[in-house]
Amino acid sequence: MLHANMGHNCTFACARSRNIPRACPVAEGMKIEIWSDVACPWCYIGKRRFETALNAFPHKDSVEVQWRSYQLDPTIPEHYDGTELSYLSDRKGMDPAQVAGMFEHVAAQAKAEGLNYTFDNIVVANSFNAHQLLHLAAAHGKGDDVKEALLSAHFEHGEDIGSREFLVRIGTAAGISAEDVNEALDTDKYADDVRNDFAEARALGVSGVPFFVLDRKYGISGAQPAEVFSQALEEAWKEANPLTMVNAGGTDAEACGPDGCAI
Repeated sequence: MLHANMGHNCTFACARSRNIPRACPVAEGMKIEIWSDVACPWCYIGKRRFETALNAFPHKDSVEVQWRSYQLDPTIPEHYDGTELSYLSDRKGMDPAQVAGMFEHVAAQAKAEGLNYTFDNIVVANSFNAHQLLHLAAAHGKGDDVKEALLSAHFEHGEDIGSREFLVRIGTAAGISAEDVNEALDTDKYADDVRNDFAEARALGVSGVPFFVLDRKYGISGAQPAEVFSQALEEAWKEANPLTMVNAGGTDAEACGPDGCAI
């Protein structure tokens, strides 16, 4: 059970003294798992806002980020013959005017994060193999690079995330051999890992993405403002690394306070 749920979604140290070198515990790292879909526009926006907070976090070098798979619509064919607007209106029953207004709002939010969404050019396709590529990339230490490339290609450049040629191109650009990419997709090497991510999301109660889990204690739903991520990072870090007081002989030494100094 996660302690907190902090939204937009697509349904969101201790000083060391040379005199006492072992008096302070070594700071523990933090693990952040992020469930998201390559086809989710709020997931890219949420990624940018999270990165803003992480880059300002003083302990960011001790934070491990793991991308987890989630599919908003597993029933999409490998290639859908239609636009993003027709997909949402025809398959999801949404009013076209409402969809157009949603696109305008989301694009404005994306632009504020330095992203250039072009909904008219988006290619609607099943994202399952893109998630397999992400697991392969993670095994090569390239998970974040490939996640960024997939999101940008889909929302900013109109690439087809269901295309084998495109996935091979993204993989090789990240330093993964075309042979490894093709072998992983030909054999569904990471299919079980992708499905396990889906199952774990259901077990955690995730019903929309992006969804951020900090040390399996704090949950953040949606593309929250960077300030929310910053607060959560600080709280999770303090809980994992509480300040340890070191006193000589169990008594406090002389100090000054608001009412004066000890004599």
